Amino acid sequence: MALITAQAHHIFGLRSGVTNNICYVDEQTIIFPSGNNCVKYNIDQKWQKFIQGSEKSLGMQALAISPNHRYLAVAEKGSDKATVTVYDLQIIPSKKRKVLSVSDFAVQEFVSLAFSPDSRYLITQTGQPEWTLVYWMWDKQKVMATAKTGSSTNPVTQVSFNPQDNTQLCVTGNNVFRLYRYAEATLKQTSFQKMEGQNFLCHAWVSEDHVIAGTEAGKLYLFESADVRWEMNLRQESSPHDTSRTAEHSERESQLTLLPRVTALVTYSKGFACSAGPGTVILFEKTEEKEFYRKNREIRIPQDQHSYDPAQSELQEITTLCVSPSEETLLASTNQSQLYSISFSSAEMGKGDQAHFEHLTYSFHSNAIMSLDVCVWKPLAVTCSIDRSVRVWNYETNVLELYKEFQEEAYSISLHPSGLYVLVGFSDKLRLMNLLIDDIRVFREFSVRGCKECSFSNGGHLFAAVNGNVIHIFSSVTFENVTNMKGHNGKIRAIVWTGDDSRLISCGMDGAVYEWNVLTSKRESECVLKTCAYTGVAISPDAKTFFAVGSDQTLKEISDSQVLREVRSADVAYTAVVMAHSGRMLFLGTATGTVRSIKYPLPVHKEYNEYQAHAGPVTKMTVSYDDQFLLSVSEDGCMLFWKIVDKEGRGVKREKEVGYAEEVLITKSDMEEKNQVMLELKTRVEEMKMENEYQLKLKDMNYNEKVKELTEKFIQEMESLKTKNQVLKTEKEKEEVRHEETMAEVLEKHSCEMQDLESANNQKLLLEYEKYQELQVKSQHMQEDYEKQLHESEESKTQALEELTEFYEAKLHEKTAQLELSQDELRQHLREFDETKKQIEEDGDREIQDIKIKYERRLRDEKESNLRLKGETGIMRKKFSSLQKEIEEKNSDIEKLKTEQQKLQGIIKSLEKDIMGLKKEIQERDETIQDKEKRIYDLKKKNQELEKFKFVLDYKIKELKKQIEPRENEIKEMKEQIQEMEGELENLHKQNTKLELTITELQEKLKATDREMHRERQKVRDVEALVKRFKTDLHNCVGFIQEPKKLKESIREMFEKYVQQSDVVEIVGVDADIQREYARQREHLERSVASLHKKLLKDSEIHRTDNVRIMQENVTLIKEINDLRRELKVSRTKVHDLEATLRLNRKNKPGSPDLGGSNSEQASTFGVTRLNFEDEAERIIEMQRQEIKRLRDQLQNQEQSYSIRPPSGGKLPALTT
Repeated sequence: MALITAQAHHIFGLRSGVTNNICYVDEQTIIFPSGNNCVKYNIDQKWQKFIQGSEKSLGMQALAISPNHRYLAVAEKGSDKATVTVYDLQIIPSKKRKVLSVSDFAVQEFVSLAFSPDSRYLITQTGQPEWTLVYWMWDKQKVMATAKTGSSTNPVTQVSFNPQDNTQLCVTGNNVFRLYRYAEATLKQTSFQKMEGQNFLCHAWVSEDHVIAGTEAGKLYLFESADVRWEMNLRQESSPHDTSRTAEHSERESQLTLLPRVTALVTYSKGFACSAGPGTVILFEKTEEKEFYRKNREIRIPQDQHSYDPAQSELQEITTLCVSPSEETLLASTNQSQLYSISFSSAEMGKGDQAHFEHLTYSFHSNAIMSLDVCVWKPLAVTCSIDRSVRVWNYETNVLELYKEFQEEAYSISLHPSGLYVLVGFSDKLRLMNLLIDDIRVFREFSVRGCKECSFSNGGHLFAAVNGNVIHIFSSVTFENVTNMKGHNGKIRAIVWTGDDSRLISCGMDGAVYEWNVLTSKRESECVLKTCAYTGVAISPDAKTFFAVGSDQTLKEISDSQVLREVRSADVAYTAVVMAHSGRMLFLGTATGTVRSIKYPLPVHKEYNEYQAHAGPVTKMTVSYDDQFLLSVSEDGCMLFWKIVDKEGRGVKREKEVGYAEEVLITKSDMEEKNQVMLELKTRVEEMKMENEYQLKLKDMNYNEKVKELTEKFIQEMESLKTKNQVLKTEKEKEEVRHEETMAEVLEKHSCEMQDLESANNQKLLLEYEKYQELQVKSQHMQEDYEKQLHESEESKTQALEELTEFYEAKLHEKTAQLELSQDELRQHLREFDETKKQIEEDGDREIQDIKIKYERRLRDEKESNLRLKGETGIMRKKFSSLQKEIEEKNSDIEKLKTEQQKLQGIIKSLEKDIMGLKKEIQERDETIQDKEKRIYDLKKKNQELEKFKFVLDYKIKELKKQIEPRENEIKEMKEQIQEMEGELENLHKQNTKLELTITELQEKLKATDREMHRERQKVRDVEALVKRFKTDLHNCVGFIQEPKKLKESIREMFEKYVQQSDVVEIVGVDADIQREYARQREHLERSVASLHKKLLKDSEIHRTDNVRIMQENVTLIKEINDLRRELKVSRTKVHDLEATLRLNRKNKPGSPDLGGSNSEQASTFGVTRLNFEDEAERIIEMQRQEIKRLRDQLQNQEQSYSIRPPSGGKLPALTT
């Protein structure tokens, strides 16, 4: 055996054709088929463990996991017969428990599998040609029962167990919906419902009695014991979702909505999820109403931004749905070999009716991978596929670094040794592309059509491209065609450079292996074998020996134009070959998808290690530069990383340590944008720091003041609590004294009662003891009697037993004789049953023939009736033509009526003009009425103002009287002020005109200060809100730090959102201007506050300012009232218009008096409002009083804030009230 082996390390890909191709083992681990393996994948820790498929397997067809998540059943197609293998997942590595195969009839494939609820039984549905359901006790490899379920015209798609019953099964397919019951070693059909024309693609058990099934026509059926209880058509549900999409996309959606095939169903506790057409999953919830389920949420596959057509990913058809054990996550697999996931919480929290899936791991290839290559500087591998995509993988971190989809199919690929450039052969051209940090961008194109092979030289200065049977050599520096190599008669399938890049080895379908000199373009050696079509070639490190594989199922070692040795395979063709850089190991890929490792020098006998790898022919293999990894790709769309290890499981020793380069390519424009954004962000961060420091200082000041206030409050509360504590202590002492006194009394009473009870109990005890002695004597007598009775009963029992044994032995003989007779009768009955069965079958055939004749007669009758109906349709057509003529005549009458209607409209317009004139007269009269009402209102307002003024003065007098006692020194001054105020009250009307000017000036100053203060506060609020918004946007931006493209876009959006040109220009002088403006406003406010305090000392001025303020507020209220009256006028005019139109329309429409009634009601309501004018006036007065009180409170708060605020430069004078 070879010393060096390969271990499967990581695989990228999914087998889309496998039924139920994704299962949960536990909350973090899933199983899916990839290549010829089942992969256990941990979603959190990202590790993979492999369950290898069977040898000589032609691929997996179906998976099933047991309800206890311990066993996995895998159905595989073999060369002779299909098998089902059951694995134990709890053993690491997973171990084969049983291999099941049907021996009674030929089975080519298994379509569907399912475990019973207790995991003891397994059902398997075979495919063509038998379509038989097999019921297994899998642990004993025993077939319990079989039943034929389908046919080639009515294939079965899915089978399942009832989740609560081992014996009940459900089978669905094309025109097939059947329920079976296992009983007496047979599967009996319990439902006989005919569902013709319905192709059931999937089903799931919702409960013990209910099954939900989905059809190809987009319908959902809920069955209860095979009876339809609920039905829904998803075609009606699925409608175009976004009106803002392009016309092309809407056309595609309209095509998709025509066929919302239900291809997958899964149930969970709240309801179920089903696929509803391409790229769509709908969640349904249970309801307690008649409708059993209602649509809750729609989940769609997102667009692929890396594709030339992003909407193409939405066309994927979902094949399998799976819910995690905790019902937190929903997984979906598609027909394009992609895995998607979504958490139910995010689906429910998402806005709108739609949510979107995310890739579970990475985007996989969806078709055959044609080529593969690695580089020297980086641990990168590139692949290209028929699915038109190019993908860059990291084989050390097992990550998909980059991928991009193009418009043409990619046939070949080569990675530059630096890992910065990639050469891809498309169907139309050969393209050299740059691997940027977030994109694959075309740099240069070469006119080489359908390039099936391309390769960079080991030095990277040259690259070779194959065009049919010609090899073109290009310079990687000048991009010139250096030379062309012609000589092959067939298509070239593989090319390899020697280590020094001086020679090139090629092999082709013509059976030739050529060694070319790159400088002279001439062949140095050749080996031609026309019977073999070569598919792969490799070269030894010393460049003296070549290894070629092809269609003749041999590995050839070629040196000096001669085949030195041939190693035959075991009936399988080799498709790819690669040699390790150490020269000690060869790796071969086969047409069946297996990988073989052979040591070098080649052994005499067949000595190799074979590994189950892919489910299709291996197309390409390569070894990493440090010989640590083997990479293989296949036509099944999977890419497999192998770890090359020695026989003890350790990695191969590296001859020299190679440090990988970390450089990446980025365009100059992207770099400049990122640098600019970084500079702007730095400046923003510094500004934010300054602002935050300033705000923190302000907060510290406020918090210190609050702390002082709180400490004072707490000290006061502490003192009050201490006093309370002392009071409670005194009360406690008093209570203790009372308690001791009561305890002494209770103890005395208790001792007396105890003595009385002891004497009474002693007497009772004596009496009871006497009774006990009497009872003991009685019990002894009773025991003696019972012993005698027992002895007698035992003797009688033995006698009875002997009699019974004799009696039953005689009966046994009789029964055995009867049994033999009944068995003979049973045989006779069986013979009779067989004969009756034959007779029934003959009768059935006769009945079938009779029914056939009957239905043929019916068919003839139907044909005759069809001919009659055709005649009737001719008559109906004639009637239809006559009706069309009548319709045309009616249309001409309608046109005449329209002309008459136009004439009537002209008359209506003239009448409307008259109405307008009348309305103007009414408006003029209303205006005169309103003028008079205004005069009345002004007089009332003046009276109210005087009453308010008097009320305020009375209130002030009362307050001053209350303050007389603490202010004995100010009594004389206050009396003088009261006398002055009374005199001022008498002369108030005379001095009003003179003082109004001074009051208005003061009020304007105060308003100006208030406005400035409000502006400054508003500015501070705006700045704080902007800072918060910026913080949130910056936090969201940091979330994209691993995705440079999104990071760039988000930073650019932040720049456009927050940075204005004026901000960029005035950044330097902002702080100084703000401080100057702040100082100027502070001085202005201090001056105004000082002047206001001086003037507020005089109560008369306070009254006058209050009076002026109230007057202005009253003016504003009057304006509002006037506006309301204007609106009232407008509404009245509208009412008159409506009344006029109604009068005109009453002639045409007699059923319209309701509108007139409503208008009259409106008019009456307006009259009521005019009658209740005095109530409105009182309400307005109350509102004004409340507004005055609010303004006074606001003024007092402002005074307090000014007194609390610390002085800026010098101390303000003390305020006196």
